[in-house]
Amino acid sequence: MSTNTDGDGGRTLWHGRFAGGPADALMAYTVSLPFDRELWRQDIAGSRAHVRGLGRAGLFSDGDVAAVLAALDIVESEFADGTFVVVAGDEDIHTAVERRVTEIAGDAGARIHTARSRNDQVATDLRLWTKEALRDVVDAVIALQEVLVGRADEHADARLPGYTHLQRAQPVLLSHHLLAHVWAFGRDVDRLLDCIDRLDVSPLGAGALAGTSLPIDPVGTASDLGFAAVFDNSLDAVSDRDFVAEALFCLSMIGLHLARIGEEWVLWTSEEFGFVVLDDAYATGSSMLPQKKNADIAELARGKSGRLIGNLTGLLATLKGLPLAYNRDLQEDKEPLFDSVRQVVLALAAVSGMIDTARFNTGAMAAAADADVTAATDLAEFLVRRGVPFRTAHATVGELVRRHLAGEGDLADLARSELGDEVADLFAPGAQVRNRTSRGAAGPQAAPVQRAAIDELLASQRQRVSAR
Repeated sequence: MSTNTDGDGGRTLWHGRFAGGPADALMAYTVSLPFDRELWRQDIAGSRAHVRGLGRAGLFSDGDVAAVLAALDIVESEFADGTFVVVAGDEDIHTAVERRVTEIAGDAGARIHTARSRNDQVATDLRLWTKEALRDVVDAVIALQEVLVGRADEHADARLPGYTHLQRAQPVLLSHHLLAHVWAFGRDVDRLLDCIDRLDVSPLGAGALAGTSLPIDPVGTASDLGFAAVFDNSLDAVSDRDFVAEALFCLSMIGLHLARIGEEWVLWTSEEFGFVVLDDAYATGSSMLPQKKNADIAELARGKSGRLIGNLTGLLATLKGLPLAYNRDLQEDKEPLFDSVRQVVLALAAVSGMIDTARFNTGAMAAAADADVTAATDLAEFLVRRGVPFRTAHATVGELVRRHLAGEGDLADLARSELGDEVADLFAPGAQVRNRTSRGAAGPQAAPVQRAAIDELLASQRQRVSAR
C-alpha cells in the first residue's frame, strides 16, 4: 500500500496526530472535493462570518481579521473565474479554502479554524446552500403554476373526459384539470417553505460536537449569515440531517407530481388520444423512424421521479441508526441533495416550456367528453331526483349501459325508451360538464370560485416567498 508523503501537498488537517501521511487508497475513497466544491460560496461566507466573530470575541486582532477577509476575497474570485488550483491534500472544500487562505494570509490564515470544526462548518455550509436552492425550486414551481393557470384561462370553455382507472368517467373542463395540478404544486410550495423555515438554524459554534472553551459568539455569526435562529444543542447541531431528508422528500413529491403530468402528456400526445400537439422545440424525433414526434420531456419527467425517490431512500438508509454525533457517513448527504435539486429545477423548466407552447386539440377532447357512456352518472342522478334510491338507479343505468355495449342500440336511445324523453337533454354536447355544479366541481358554474381561490393561493405564495 502506498502512502502519500509529498511534503505540504500530503498534509492533512490532522497531520500532527499521525506519524505518516494518509494512504492513497484512503484519500481516493474519502475525498469529497469533486462534489462538495459546490459549497464554495457558502464555505467562504461562513468563514467570513466566523472570522468576524473571532474578531468581536477578541480572539483575532483587527489586522488578522482584515488579512483573512482579504484572503477570502481572493479565494472567492479564484473560484468565480475558474482559476482556483486544487492540490494534493485538498480532500474537501473546507480543506481547500483554508489551505489557500493560509497560503495568502500566512499565520493569520492558519488561525482561521480557531473554535471551529469541519463538523459545524459543513453543517453551516449545507444549510446555507439548501436555503438558497429550495428558494430557487419554489420560484420554478410557481413559474409552472403560472403557466398552467395561463393555459387554463386560454381554454376556459374546453372540455375533455375525466378518467378513473384510466377509463373515461365524467367530463371535466380542461381548465379544471390543469388547475388540479396547480393545487398539487401549491402543496409542494407550502412544504418547501416550511422546510426552509425548519432548516433556518445556524450550527456554527457547535464545534466538533461539544462547543468550545473560547468566548465565541454563535448568535452574532448566525445573524451575520442571515439565519433565523441558533442551535441549542451542540450534539444535535452537528449531526442533524433531518433538513436534507425533508428537502429530498419535498423534491420527491414535486417529482411525483411532474411524473403524473408526464404520464398524462405521453397519453394525450399519442395518436390514440390526440388531445395535444407538442411544439417542435419541445419534442424529439427518431433516428430511424421519420414520422416520429416524441414527448421526451414528459417521459423523462415520469422516469426521473424514480431517481428522486432513490436519492431520498438512499439517504434515509444512511441515516438509520447512526449514533450521535458526527459520523463520516454524513458525507453521503450532499450528492443526492445536489442531484435532486438539479434534476427538479431542470424538469420544472422543461415541463413549463412544454405546456406553455403546446397546442390543445379541443375538438378531439370535446368529442371524447361527449361520448354517450359518460352520461351514465347523470342518468342515475336524474332517477335520484325522481325519488329512486341511488343503488336502484345505479343498477338501472348499469343495465342500459350493458345493453348498449352488447349492441342493442345507442345509450341515448335506450335511455329515452326506458326513462322518457326528458333524458335527451343529458346527451346534448357539453350538457354533462355543465351539470357538475357542486363546490369545487368540474363544471363552469363552480369555475369562477375556484379561479378566485387560485389567485389567492398564488398571492399567498408570493407573499411568503418575499418575506424570506
